[in-house]
Amino acid sequence: MKTRYLGKDKFSVSALGLGCMGMSFAYGGAEESQSIKTIHAAIDMGITFLDTAEVYGPFDNETLVGKAIKGMRDKVQIATKFGFRILPTGNGLERMAGVDSRPEHIREAVEGSLKRLNIDTIDLLYQHRIDPAVPIEDVVGTMAALIKEGKVRHLGLSEVSADTLRRACKVHPIAAVQSEYSLWSREPESHILPVCRELGVGFVPYSPLGRGFLTGKITDQSGFANDDFRRDLPRFQQDAMQKNQQLLSKLQSIAGKYHCSLAQLALAWVMSKQEDIVPIPGARKIEHLQDNAGAAGLRISGGDIHLMDSIFQPENIHGLRYSQGDLALIDQ
Repeated sequence: MKTRYLGKDKFSVSALGLGCMGMSFAYGGAEESQSIKTIHAAIDMGITFLDTAEVYGPFDNETLVGKAIKGMRDKVQIATKFGFRILPTGNGLERMAGVDSRPEHIREAVEGSLKRLNIDTIDLLYQHRIDPAVPIEDVVGTMAALIKEGKVRHLGLSEVSADTLRRACKVHPIAAVQSEYSLWSREPESHILPVCRELGVGFVPYSPLGRGFLTGKITDQSGFANDDFRRDLPRFQQDAMQKNQQLLSKLQSIAGKYHCSLAQLALAWVMSKQEDIVPIPGARKIEHLQDNAGAAGLRISGGDIHLMDSIFQPENIHGLRYSQGDLALIDQ
């Protein structure tokens, strides 16, 4: 697996990362031993950039990642996130009670993450969502202090606006911005990606496979667990999926041309956009991980990239990527 660099400090990570959220949260989860085997397989393949967050579970996913990397700390780069107020009781998503980036909460969250991950230093610490009550300057200032204390190496922000990123970079260099970005979620192209290029900030797309839809294996909700949050997403309602399936079918001939899967094609498209873009597709099964890894060596011609761009123009996509409540948490 090749490496790519994030930020002006050239934080080196595997060219393709692994999003670990779905192993514990949002998509129904997976059996722990299977998830640990998948993480170990990723490391063996050279996919060493592992992404988690305190809210995934909550807390369960960091604990899982901590178990998986035991004895292999020097082989991996760990990214985690803070930024939500998490209730002490309840299950899954119902424990999320808004945002919280007060400096004292950031410190509390980081100490918890370090303990659950069983590591001394977080390689990349993100603010998960902007807290309107706390200026970004105060947030980044607190995060920068954690670097001086040796608890964090690099800083990141998730789902931020161009203005917020500019303000943040005046306080401390930002290594990466994480936002949803894929063939069917192309909002970053019009605002945050150009500013990342301008400021020398890397970009980490989450859900680069459209929460699984772009693999071509999801045609309805029948395979979703009862607690799979995609059941409530506008884009995964049956009417929207049927219409978006028509776009996806147009990619089959392109995938055939390159003898690759739709997942590999979708990931290669993302990776073609810039050398400091590092997607973090999730994978709970080793066979999906292996398929995703094949994208790192796939090169799509400029003409086919343009064709894919035209097929998945934003106006051609049916359904919002999040519910209105979740969209309200995104910094515009």
